[in-house]
Amino acid sequence: MIWLKIVEQICFFALFVAASIPLGSFIAKIYRTSGLADRDWLTRSEGPLYRIIGVNGSEEMSWTKYCRALMWFNLVGIVAVYVLQRLQPLLPLNPVDLPAVSPDSAFNTAVSFASNTNWQGYGGESTMSYLTQVLGLTVQNFLSAATGIAVLIALSRGFTRKHSPTIGNFWSDITKAVLYLLLPLAFFMALFLVSQGVVQTFRTSVVAKYFHEVVNEDGAPVTEQIIAVGPVASQVAIKQLGTNGGGFFNANSAHPFENPSYATNLVECLSIILLGGALCLTFGRLISDLRQGVTLFVAMSIMFWMALLPCYFAELRRTPALSDSRIATEASELQSGGNLEGKEVRFGVSATALWATATTAASNGSVNGMHDSFTPLGGAVPMILMQLGEVVFGGVGSGLYGMIAFCLVTVFVAGLMVGRTPEYLGKKIGAYEMKLVSLVILIPPLLSLIGTALAVAFPSGRAAIVSPGAHGFSEALYAYSSMGNNNGSAFAGFGANVPLHNICGAIAMFLSRYWIIIPTLALAGALARKNVTPRSAGTLRTDTPLFVFLLIATVLLVGALNYVPALALGPIAEELTMNSQVNAH
Repeated sequence: MIWLKIVEQICFFALFVAASIPLGSFIAKIYRTSGLADRDWLTRSEGPLYRIIGVNGSEEMSWTKYCRALMWFNLVGIVAVYVLQRLQPLLPLNPVDLPAVSPDSAFNTAVSFASNTNWQGYGGESTMSYLTQVLGLTVQNFLSAATGIAVLIALSRGFTRKHSPTIGNFWSDITKAVLYLLLPLAFFMALFLVSQGVVQTFRTSVVAKYFHEVVNEDGAPVTEQIIAVGPVASQVAIKQLGTNGGGFFNANSAHPFENPSYATNLVECLSIILLGGALCLTFGRLISDLRQGVTLFVAMSIMFWMALLPCYFAELRRTPALSDSRIATEASELQSGGNLEGKEVRFGVSATALWATATTAASNGSVNGMHDSFTPLGGAVPMILMQLGEVVFGGVGSGLYGMIAFCLVTVFVAGLMVGRTPEYLGKKIGAYEMKLVSLVILIPPLLSLIGTALAVAFPSGRAAIVSPGAHGFSEALYAYSSMGNNNGSAFAGFGANVPLHNICGAIAMFLSRYWIIIPTLALAGALARKNVTPRSAGTLRTDTPLFVFLLIATVLLVGALNYVPALALGPIAEELTMNSQVNAH
């Protein structure tokens, strides 16, 4: 039974590889000047959009101008989402008359969705009107994903251009990402989800009458249940494809109206990592060296499996509470076995572990099970994947440019070992480039650890931690690792919707997104100004199994070592405690 589930996971990954190859080629054609984007029927559709917003889509930009356009565009998005939340009682498409969102929660949510984090300190169906969900959150799902793609494309140009002061045009890059890639994919995926039973309606909530009278906790009779519905499928499609993750419902992808069947679970889980994998191959084609893209894809794939298998086997174990009971936890024809607390029985341990690995390897954050109910080791795996910087496929665009930063660290370390100036893809890597790379790599762990320290240092922060001891610390560490790395998933026991965590979390999400983007664009500008150095006998090959090994080792050492003391106080301490309790029984 166990090995059958592993075969299913292998088949899932094979499907992912098969889908990534043509999609990667298609994206490359969109951004090549001699490819898809130069055809008249496509360029004609871009022109009216540029005229509406009053920009020149063909003007080449320096990295500073590109960055200014990106930042102003995203800041306008943050303000728009904030205003929609605060004014939603006065706006249409609010059939159940939901009140305005509190200022601190609205600020947190606006930053969250603009930064591609989609952290949710609220229950979607009980907080956001249909208009806020559709015009605010869903639109930002498209635009935040397109922003990540645009930054990656600009960085790719940095490696291909010589003595160039420009890295492309932001308006053109983001328009192409939305118009030719995200909208078509989301449209067809939404149609599939609707066909499988995912809700898509502007009707008000549905009232269901109980067959038998029941009473609430106060003893009063209850005769009906209010079932929330709404425009769900359109949001779910882009939340997965764009590695956003914010759910229409509080239960996210564990809710049957978002993820009703094993078929939707497969397609949604696949879509979480699809664009992240495809963009590796896109990068290889854009720099005219497909082997480089395949090397990055292979390195990410190895780390994906290094995380998936421990997570799956950890969730197959008995917990102390189950050891005291007569509950059967062994896998059989009647059940998936293992730790089923917090998991949908229609998915079981295998599909839940696969989703948890995919959603935290990518910068997605949607969940089909509650990570707070995982075993200590099972919960540590998604936590560590986030703490690595989410470079294992990662967010759309952001995962790959984060991995490229680790590539530069790898060649820098290798260059120091042999006494040679490091170079990557023909570009010399100097002190300026390494300073920028240091910002990209070190800012997320700094924000995550400072946020965790604040959560446990102040009474208002500790009040949000429900569980005692090591698990309670893990809840805080997971939350700020999620916000500090733009993921958005959470241990459900952490009550984050309080002013301290809303404000600190918003700051962490904003800085971890844009303080990464700015040095990445500066790096693109610096590389574009350099000449291409011909490969020589002393050049470190970056398309070999040896480089894959060095890259993985660098990610694990540089990315994970920052968190070892914190992990020792949280999941490691809890794992040791749980093992001693199980052995005692």
